Amino acid sequence: MDRGKTKIDVKVALAEGYIPAPGSMCETSSMMGRAGPDMAMGVHYFRPDMLGISGPPNPRVDGIGTHTDFLKPAILIYEPQADGSLQLVAVENLVFKKAWHAAGHKEPPSFMGVPYDSMEDDPATAADEAHHFAPHYDRHVWVHRENPIGVFAQFNPRVDCEHSKANHLALGGRTRHAAHSKR
Repeated sequence: MDRGKTKIDVKVALAEGYIPAPGSMCETSSMMGRAGPDMAMGVHYFRPDMLGISGPPNPRVDGIGTHTDFLKPAILIYEPQADGSLQLVAVENLVFKKAWHAAGHKEPPSFMGVPYDSMEDDPATAADEAHHFAPHYDRHVWVHRENPIGVFAQFNPRVDCEHSKANHLALGGRTRHAAHSKR
C-alpha cells in the first residue's frame, strides 16, 4: 500500500510492524534544545526491518538499513488527539550514518533534491538531538498536515503535543505543547 498518500490508522501501522519510538514521546523543538517558538513533530512509529534494526537500544537505537522509499516510509509520525487517538501528520525516512557510508555513499541521501538532515546527539547539551537514535540522516515530509515553514521542515507549528500522555507524565504532570492553532 502507498503510505506516502494513505492516512494509516495507528492500529493498522502496529499490525504492519511499526512500533513506537523509545519513550513514545511527542517530540517538540524545545525538547531538542532548539531556540525560538516551540513547534512539534509528533509521536514516531518506525519499522525496525526497514531501518535494519535487529536488537534493543544499546545504548541507542542503531541499524544497518539504507531504506529511502517514501512510497513505503520507515517512519510514521502522529499527533495525539484530545480523545486519546493519534492522527497521522507526516512520514519520514531515516538511515544510520555508519550504514549509509559503509554502502559506499559519500553524501547524505536526498529526496526531491533536498538532502536529509544530519542528526547526532551533542553530549555537551541536556537535550537529545538524535531522539535516542545513533547518528543518522533523516527527512520529514509533511504530507498529512500543512506546514507553513515547509513540507520538508523538521518541525511543524500546526502540530502540538498538548494531548500527549507520555509527555505529560515525563514533565511531572505539566503539559508542554507547541502550537495553539493547529490547522
